[in-house]
Amino acid sequence: MISRWLVILGVVLSAASAPTHAGGGPLGIDYELKYDDAGIWKRGYQLNLEYAVLGTTGIGALWLGNEDALGHAFWQDIDAEAISAVAAQGLKYAFGRARPFQGDNPNTWFHNGDQSFPSGEVALQAAFVTPIIFDYMKQDPWIAALEVLPLYDAIARMKVHDHWQTDVIGGWLVGTGVGYWSSTLKVPLVVRILPGGLTIGISTHF
Repeated sequence: MISRWLVILGVVLSAASAPTHAGGGPLGIDYELKYDDAGIWKRGYQLNLEYAVLGTTGIGALWLGNEDALGHAFWQDIDAEAISAVAAQGLKYAFGRARPFQGDNPNTWFHNGDQSFPSGEVALQAAFVTPIIFDYMKQDPWIAALEVLPLYDAIARMKVHDHWQTDVIGGWLVGTGVGYWSSTLKVPLVVRILPGGLTIGISTHF
């Protein structure tokens, strides 16, 4: 699984980098891509994906319930998405990194109000797919294809000049790390907190 993620991160870098550009940032790979807010990279599609993931997680968890295998993965998703969102936002405040459209300087850090590192939206996508992948990987290795969601979002966020290369990698690692941790919980945190009636699943009443 780790090697698969390394391959995917390599695809991000190769798809979004060019040898003619000198890089900056902590890994020396950050530079501003050619702006592209059209076609599949359009900002509206990025937001639609975000809403679709949040909707699928919430509706799927409530409909199927924690006793259902996929429903259980969705409840794990809720944990992962919530915790990774808080973690990503905390890191944004801590590092204060300027976005590409804020001066095209990947070495601008600790500037009050700037929130480029890490990418919260990529963290969300990674947090969504990781518990599902870990829960179903043994029985269906093709489930790993869900990694196309954070991959797409990572490239799209860079193309609209909202993030640097290391921002999306950082967000991916946050979401994946929290998602893996949540996948190890037999009883998701939110299931422990909410009344049992909410986690049984609406579908069981029909």
